[in-house]
Amino acid sequence: MALEVRAQAQAPIPLEVSFRVEPGELLALVGHSGSGKTTMLHTIAGLWRPADARVSVGGAVWLDTGAGVNLPVHRRRVGVVFQNYALFPHMTAAQNVMVAMDAPDRAEAIRLLDLVNLHYLSDRKPAELSGGQQQRVAVARALARKPDALLLDEPFSAVDRATREMLYAEIIALRAHLAMPVVLVTHDMNEAQLLADRMVVIENGKVVRAGTTAQVMADPDALRAMGLREVAATLPAIVAEHLPDGLTRLEAATGPLFLPRVEAATGTRVRVRIMAHEVILSRARPEGLSAQNIIAGTVARIVQGQGPAVMVHIAVGDHEILARITRRAAEQMTLAPGDNIHAILKTMSVARDHIARAPAY
Repeated sequence: MALEVRAQAQAPIPLEVSFRVEPGELLALVGHSGSGKTTMLHTIAGLWRPADARVSVGGAVWLDTGAGVNLPVHRRRVGVVFQNYALFPHMTAAQNVMVAMDAPDRAEAIRLLDLVNLHYLSDRKPAELSGGQQQRVAVARALARKPDALLLDEPFSAVDRATREMLYAEIIALRAHLAMPVVLVTHDMNEAQLLADRMVVIENGKVVRAGTTAQVMADPDALRAMGLREVAATLPAIVAEHLPDGLTRLEAATGPLFLPRVEAATGTRVRVRIMAHEVILSRARPEGLSAQNIIAGTVARIVQGQGPAVMVHIAVGDHEILARITRRAAEQMTLAPGDNIHAILKTMSVARDHIARAPAY
């Protein structure tokens, strides 16, 4: 059952947003603080009612201001994971999960905790759990409602980087078991690109761009809204080999990629996020460089920025790599669409948390 959302309001912020999320799809709502992301999540959950709005899942209408329909929170089949997890401190992990059930069932609570790899801590209270473990209990509790839609509100912002990497893997693995639409609210483009199937970029209460990662990254307005330092491309790859010098060889449409050790078994499908400002371009294939990754492609298009930089889109098979270089460099190289080009990427330019397992479909 698809989730369909439309909302318009003038206060507390001007808002005009609509989107649709398919069953089993993860949609990321991306934008700066105050852009309207969390307001949209609250609209879906029933925590706020805009002046003009409609929210439905399949044939069930949760909110329709024009028809006078506004189901209260407890009547909406929605699971929510808040930024602070909101666990009951006096209850165990299993009890926190059971409290969300229509008919409390400990065996079902243990099954859900097992789904998030936490069954062995079912009798511990939140104070005895790490931040990452608390987050997983919150996810299990959200699923205990047997929701028609799952909402994740900045769920990784309160944990450190190492824990965040582990939670990315947990969410991606969990998605194989989910058939409902999932909405992730985040200001972190890394999360959005690694976890989401599609993105909706919101700025000042309006949709700047909606689409796949590649579509969003091809839109100059969306890039400006997100911040140019966040611009990146994602490439699918397969873990091919762990090398004795501490590197991992990945196989992608671009050919081999050598990156710092990726903690995944050989054969694992991953997504690699490559920051545009880390890519150097060369017309001829360079030799004698320390950089291990030299990727041959074709200039697809060049997008002019408002400042001194341009964004070069490089087609590699069915995928694209982005390079943010100065306008001067592009002119000196006389770059034009259709030109053969080599993208150069240092092995150490890809951060460990810019690699995540690819969702299984």
